[in-house]
Amino acid sequence: MFEKIKHRFRVMRAVAFVTYKEWSAYRTHSMVSIFVGPVYFLVQYYIWSAVYSGESSINGMSLSQMLSYFCATMLINYLTMDFADWNLQMLIRTGKFITFSLRPMNHMFFALSQKAGHRVLGLLFEFIPCFMIFFFIFHIDVLPANLLYAMLSIAMAFMMNFFIHYSIGMVAFWMVQSSSIRNFFSLCEGIFSGSLIPLVFFPKSLQMASFFLPFQYTTFLPAMVYTGSYTLADITLPIPQVLLLQFIAVIVAGIVCRVLYAVSLKHFTGVGA
Repeated sequence: MFEKIKHRFRVMRAVAFVTYKEWSAYRTHSMVSIFVGPVYFLVQYYIWSAVYSGESSINGMSLSQMLSYFCATMLINYLTMDFADWNLQMLIRTGKFITFSLRPMNHMFFALSQKAGHRVLGLLFEFIPCFMIFFFIFHIDVLPANLLYAMLSIAMAFMMNFFIHYSIGMVAFWMVQSSSIRNFFSLCEGIFSGSLIPLVFFPKSLQMASFFLPFQYTTFLPAMVYTGSYTLADITLPIPQVLLLQFIAVIVAGIVCRVLYAVSLKHFTGVGA
């Protein structure tokens, strides 16, 4: 058992390293975030400064907490961003997915390994530079309230993002061209993940629904863990309980993704091969 795990780790490391080398040839693509991130933050700063004009707190969040929240969401996204849905539907549409039936590893594990290498690039060329800009130039408190809790939550957000996007990508096994589904999903993700606006600004019914949707576990929840407090639908939870909630959500998403993968393989017809 230990040798099997060790072998899979070596395979993941090898695929991640190759992916890192491949994408590092286009590292300027990642470095664009050094410009885009701060500009996006400035837009948020002016918007929320106007919203908070004359107000010290709105929905339990002060202006400084709001700015820290948006910085945290951007930084976390650099570490958890996922492209598995686009990549998977492309492989299915072109028929190239059939090559993975001949390989000694399934595509899900290969895609996860690819993401690991890709996000190491994001750490070096997106997360660290933007962290320095937010901290030293904008003077925003972007230090995690608890480093261990933040790392655990981001790691689970990394996995949750992968399971969600990979599951969406598997729609292509039935529809071949799944761009419309992916676009609809991206809209829902932007709204209900908390990346556009904190979920505490939603009606209480939608806040309650967020506990049963996968989206908040990719952005809102890890951002709140990063900043040190969690409240949603008037429910305040200590961070250890929040991490347990996120862990349960990731396990459920992983099981659903694995079941969908097993079922989806039976629908692959090798279109384009």
